[in-house]
Amino acid sequence: MPEFRSAAMIVNAKSRKGQALFKRACAAMDGLPFPVDAHAVEDPEDLEATVERALARKPDLVILGGGDGTVSGLVDLLVGKGITLAVLPLGTANSFARTLGLPLDIEGAIDVIRTGRPKRIDLGMIDGDYFANCAAMGISPQIAETVPHGLKKLLGRIGYLGWATYQFARFKPFMLTVDDGHEVKRMRVVEVRISNGPYHGGTWLVDEASINSGEIVVQAVTGRYKRTLAKNWAASFFGHDSRHQDTIAFSGKSLKIDTKPSLPISIDGEVLAHTPVTAKVAAGVIEVMVPAETN
Repeated sequence: MPEFRSAAMIVNAKSRKGQALFKRACAAMDGLPFPVDAHAVEDPEDLEATVERALARKPDLVILGGGDGTVSGLVDLLVGKGITLAVLPLGTANSFARTLGLPLDIEGAIDVIRTGRPKRIDLGMIDGDYFANCAAMGISPQIAETVPHGLKKLLGRIGYLGWATYQFARFKPFMLTVDDGHEVKRMRVVEVRISNGPYHGGTWLVDEASINSGEIVVQAVTGRYKRTLAKNWAASFFGHDSRHQDTIAFSGKSLKIDTKPSLPISIDGEVLAHTPVTAKVAAGVIEVMVPAETN
């Protein structure tokens, strides 16, 4: 185990469930051989400031609790600080935690802090903004960008699913251009995944992507009809080999990506960019805690 002298834990505790998970995490950390400065952040807009205040105390380890969006949104603050990152998977998909091979329960994830080892990994970048796992273009960011404010809170899951159904009916395949600096490829697609790891939405999707490959991967689901995307989703969910039939992957240290029309890009679940963009890999830029047996 690394000889950490101190740690800071920042948990996205926006929901009532988040508050309970924070208390559970604090209890599970009892017995760690170093002090943990713990923060439950109820307003997501306060997360960055909370991390910056915690970093001012110069901890050796920063523990981020939340979903993929929380980790991606805060990881920029840790790069270049000589700090080790540990992840508490408190989200729905937890794709980054799955990529790291972490247990998905709090006690298991904290046990990795106690018994695991640090591993240096790559991060992805979209126009200079670091991200942990996967960015996407297609129906998911279209739903996220257009959903009326407060709809889910007002009508619950049924309202959100209704909006998603409406957007899927309006969704159209689009043209993708990928430029690796040597060759430009154009194709009609129904979804694009920019991946630093194989998981997206909690499902293994991108075989070619790895957190220590030194390359970023762009996987396109090709097709002229929306049913191709539905077929790919289903095949991926069940782990069927047919998920490869309609996909093509590009990899490299830097890839220029454009679409017609210009489209929103969700980065680990949050819409943060629009095409055109440049996707890059930041090789070995951060150290994270992983289980001791991880390669």
